[in-house]
Amino acid sequence: MLVVVASHSLVLRPPPPSRSKERFRLTLLPVVYNYSHPITMRLTHVQFRELAAKHALAVTHQRQVVYEAVIASHGHHSPESIYATVRRRIPSISLATVYNNLRLFIECGMLREVTPHAPTLRVDGNLKPHHHLVCSRCKSVQDIEEEFIDLKRLSRHLPDGFDLTQPLVEVFGLCRRCRAKN
Repeated sequence: MLVVVASHSLVLRPPPPSRSKERFRLTLLPVVYNYSHPITMRLTHVQFRELAAKHALAVTHQRQVVYEAVIASHGHHSPESIYATVRRRIPSISLATVYNNLRLFIECGMLREVTPHAPTLRVDGNLKPHHHLVCSRCKSVQDIEEEFIDLKRLSRHLPDGFDLTQPLVEVFGLCRRCRAKN
């Protein structure tokens, strides 16, 4: 069993043979975060079952693996890239199953859809309030903190009767790589 706590992981392991009276031994291991490679994060079946029950979803192995792939990806990925990741663990899964599960997770609030008006689906596992910087050329998306946008000021200038239900601001421009190509 592996539990990630802040910057360490807690691993429950069987004891060495010399200490046979112990049932389990807890080991605290540091977690190394390398944002250039996706981190493999696996929820226990119980954790995913509780999360799914909270959102009134049936628990399936495929659904759990799809959700883990999004959460571990630390970015804004297309169903095709999530599909490629999931196929490493479940070679028989279909792209339609990935799409269907992503849509379901978005509908129940477990994931966010990035740029819902865009022609392609992108998903975001970061449910904390934040906004996006979108590159007009390569379509890459980066998170920016919520504090950078004054939503109180924005809400004072909304048309009469408009209810701000999910404030999300997307700022378009050129990312560093695309600007360097000019």
